[in-house]
Amino acid sequence: MNKNINKLCQIAQKPSRHIIGLMSGTSMDGLDVALCRISGSGEDTTVTLVAFDTVDYTNDIKAEIRKVFAKQTIDFPHLAMLNEWIGILHARMIKECLEKWHIEPSEIDLVASHGQTVMHTPKILHGIERYPNATLQIGDGDHIAVNTNIITLSDFRQKHVAAGGEGAPLAVYGDYFIFGKKGENRIMLNMGGIANFTYLPASMNPEEVFVTDTGPGNTLIDAFTRNFFPDKAYDKDALLAKQGVVNQALLNALKDDDFFAKPFPKTTGPELFSQEYVIQAQAKSETTAISVYDLLATLTRFSAETIAEAIQALQIPNLANFTIYTSGGGMHNPLLMNWLQELLPAQFASTNQLGISGDAKEAVLFAILANETVAGGESDFGKRRGIPSVTMGKISFPS
Repeated sequence: MNKNINKLCQIAQKPSRHIIGLMSGTSMDGLDVALCRISGSGEDTTVTLVAFDTVDYTNDIKAEIRKVFAKQTIDFPHLAMLNEWIGILHARMIKECLEKWHIEPSEIDLVASHGQTVMHTPKILHGIERYPNATLQIGDGDHIAVNTNIITLSDFRQKHVAAGGEGAPLAVYGDYFIFGKKGENRIMLNMGGIANFTYLPASMNPEEVFVTDTGPGNTLIDAFTRNFFPDKAYDKDALLAKQGVVNQALLNALKDDDFFAKPFPKTTGPELFSQEYVIQAQAKSETTAISVYDLLATLTRFSAETIAEAIQALQIPNLANFTIYTSGGGMHNPLLMNWLQELLPAQFASTNQLGISGDAKEAVLFAILANETVAGGESDFGKRRGIPSVTMGKISFPS
């Protein structure tokens, strides 16, 4: 037997595994590195977050990614080189974290790498009948495995697409396994660049579990903050948006897109919700002259209302009996959170209160996906569009 296959079998049979989950989202602020101790699988999964850090991307790294990120026309050789470069970069960041945590690479069983999304184009967005849903994450898994000497799982979204999904949101699998609780109605709301939620009913019936993107989370707020305030990566504590007022005409124009009328589940990205999207809405609503503060207030309200309206569209009889657990950068935006609490008559908490940092949650979820691929059994979510019952991740060996 190949020595790497043999090692993988041994890892699968261990009572618990140390898995590093990696996540870099559409906000491109850095790489989330979550070291998890995971035992069991499926509904019996138990996760302990051993260590967590976000390794910031330098302006140079962000600039290199933005040359290809969500663009129709790119320098193709640059994309090919970037795929390898990001893999090497992420491997270096893993080793830096391990050194900081005083942990040897040999103590880690697996790395679960989401990669860096550069294009997400489901059929509801590209509209070309002959082509399927498509998504592309770069940061080659072989480069991570070779440079860390740790077995690496990567490219998780492709199996989801191959099985008929849109490649996102993948949070539903981990959400169900570790956050679902019989007898308690929960909604797991993640607000990264794009916002999504997982519906976890008290019945814990996997065929009732539901997941979808809702539209923008922080992506537009961050983009226009950077445009007007180059020294700021985002609107910290909504200090800028709080200085403005919501422009209703612009808000109506922003919400006037057929994405919001499409049936659930659905996914989207900055490919649709781009700066050009806002510029066109401003032209349509004749609001190009409003202040940057009014613009940021309106973009924040746009995220709040589209998230709330997506949850309301489920027509849950007693939303007050649900707890909405928040995660992602949006949970730190007090204006966004205040508006969500005004719009949704539910109880609010963060995943911190469930033992998993809201900032680390997405990285942890990819560690769980890797655990399922290596040590999991069959998990049946029924035969529904959007949640195929599959394991995900391509396996790369160090040598």
